[in-house]
Amino acid sequence: MPEYVNTRTEFGQPSLSHAFAVQRRVIGALLIRELATRYGRSNIGFLWLFLEPMLFTFIITAIWATIRDTGRYVGVPIAGMTLTGYSCVLLWRNTASRCMNAIEPNRALMHHRNVKVLDIFAARILLEFAGATVAAITLAFLFNLMGWLDAPADILPIIIAWALLAWFSIGLGLCLGVACERNELVEKIWRPVNFILFALSGTTFMVDWLPPRVQEAALWVPMIHFVEMLRGGYFGPTVTVHFSLAYMLSWCLGMSLLGVAATRIITRDAMLE
Repeated sequence: MPEYVNTRTEFGQPSLSHAFAVQRRVIGALLIRELATRYGRSNIGFLWLFLEPMLFTFIITAIWATIRDTGRYVGVPIAGMTLTGYSCVLLWRNTASRCMNAIEPNRALMHHRNVKVLDIFAARILLEFAGATVAAITLAFLFNLMGWLDAPADILPIIIAWALLAWFSIGLGLCLGVACERNELVEKIWRPVNFILFALSGTTFMVDWLPPRVQEAALWVPMIHFVEMLRGGYFGPTVTVHFSLAYMLSWCLGMSLLGVAATRIITRDAMLE
């Protein structure tokens, strides 16, 4: 006789471990579906998830290096500037963009009891995080082997900054995903805002290079703090960085709470339809 495993609590509800197991299978299935839908099964398939951000960053680095044959920009390696800057942009921008219009193509899946709106968002967010992370790590090794960039000075601030940026990206993606579901105008507004934030996010500059008055204004942009912290860990004492850990945590916590709350409302409305 096979051993009977009780997956319910004494109140008749599924146990926590069983609920996590179901959730894991649901998100795993959504991940596979998203990969097959987005990249197909021919040619290199899902490898584009990593190669696309790698090629983007590598081409930008090559262009910068060609324009400035010294290989440095204001005393900082060009490869390091592009790697730390564009990797961060790709993480928050792609996560936000993929969460927008994520519900409508997958609305039929929500007829299944275990599939929720948050699962659909989670699958897309995990894919973008995996793609950006693998691309950044691979490029860091590649640039180091090519002699374009030294090894990181301190790995811990890099990991913390990347984790906090991922947290911020999740909150941003949830908020924009829900807002886009409520109003199609959000997507049209996000396009120009996206380019403005890209220019202001510290991708191509460091805060210390700006005039003091401009520095104060620039530090209101939350993305700059993550980039500055990451660069501080990568370049070490050779650069002066400006960031506030409290400000970063405030944005991460606020965006994620707002995003989860809004997602719960969308889930309830979807169940009533």
